Amino acid sequence: MTPVRHDRQSIIDRALVLLDDVGLPDLSMRRLATHLEVQPSALYWHFDSKQELLGAVADRILRTVPDPDENIPLVRTATSIRDALLAYRDGAEVVLSTYALRLGARRAQDALLASLGGAPGHADAADAIFEFILGHVMLIQQRMHAHSTGAVAPAGFDPGGQSEAAFQAGLRASAAVSGRRRPS
Repeated sequence: MTPVRHDRQSIIDRALVLLDDVGLPDLSMRRLATHLEVQPSALYWHFDSKQELLGAVADRILRTVPDPDENIPLVRTATSIRDALLAYRDGAEVVLSTYALRLGARRAQDALLASLGGAPGHADAADAIFEFILGHVMLIQQRMHAHSTGAVAPAGFDPGGQSEAAFQAGLRASAAVSGRRRPS
């Protein structure tokens, strides 16, 4: 049987599947190699470290965020980022960890900056809004995880439902501070 050869994209694809199956704490290079039926050292041919791999995974998670465009309202850009993060188990944690280490692309922040008008002076506001979105989604994903494991089970628990109002309020506050009157 001919061994399967993997490229960066197939490794990222499998890492995302494994992320959804086991979560970030259990996503190791060894486990990923086992699922790809290769030796762990084969992964290092494509990625220098697990953090570099996670940077590529984070970029893939955020690929559905629209390209930077000043005509896209802030709320639409922010919602697309939130939805991209929620599409994968521990998506916010993966993106946050790579953002903290300045790995991966700035696709989300650039899209937010454009939605804020694109002025270089709004770069800090774009980063702050991105950090708000990351924190918001991490809170939701933590609640979802706690609920799924039975750690918390309050009556009528809806991990995201109550958070929509908080998300919208956060965007309004961010837009006001950045000089935009409404996030539209």
